[in-house]
Amino acid sequence: MARPRTPLLSRERIVAAALRLIDDEGLDALSTRRLATELSVSGPSLYNHFATKDELLDAVVDSVIGEVDLSMFGTTGAAGAGGGSWPEALRDWARSYRAALAAHPNIVPVLAQGPGRRPNALRLADAVFGHLVESGWPRGQATRIGALMRYFVTGSALASFAAGFPADAEVYDAADYPHLGEAHRLAGHRGTVDEGAFETGLEALLDGLALRYARLAERP
Repeated sequence: MARPRTPLLSRERIVAAALRLIDDEGLDALSTRRLATELSVSGPSLYNHFATKDELLDAVVDSVIGEVDLSMFGTTGAAGAGGGSWPEALRDWARSYRAALAAHPNIVPVLAQGPGRRPNALRLADAVFGHLVESGWPRGQATRIGALMRYFVTGSALASFAAGFPADAEVYDAADYPHLGEAHRLAGHRGTVDEGAFETGLEALLDGLALRYARLAERP
């Protein structure tokens, strides 16, 4: 029997093709017709794996979440994974989370909506919450900290602060913007500015949480 000219369809192959399309051209480029063309199949064949576009998009988002490292939460308790503390675990996780989003920025607006029924997203939420609780955080505070960290990381991936400033020096008239005389240079240092802003915010968050955690130990 002759082999098929194209690999058989699978959920994994469809998701991978959809993610490539979104990465290359944005969310608006994703359609059943376009995806079928990319995969060299008929449009109806996609519905054997995904009933709706929203179901497919959920799977694509979850595949991105699956790229986030959760190994730092593998050993819970006050010592954390590998003998590290909960702040170290949150720091490593936040950096991995941001790296996954930075690799697929066009998917971030959908991802920001919350975990829904996505298995990888729920595993992520479970790992963070479980680690914080077993490290001594009250359940209510652990829930809020998990939400806070997700808001911070997702927000940092939504857009570039530095890229929002025009590179035209004439825009920044000293009479109107006396402190923005060098702002036209920001776009040329986008990576450095955005990375520095993320790290500054992350350390500020963790420092604040460490103070709150210390107060827990002082309670009778």
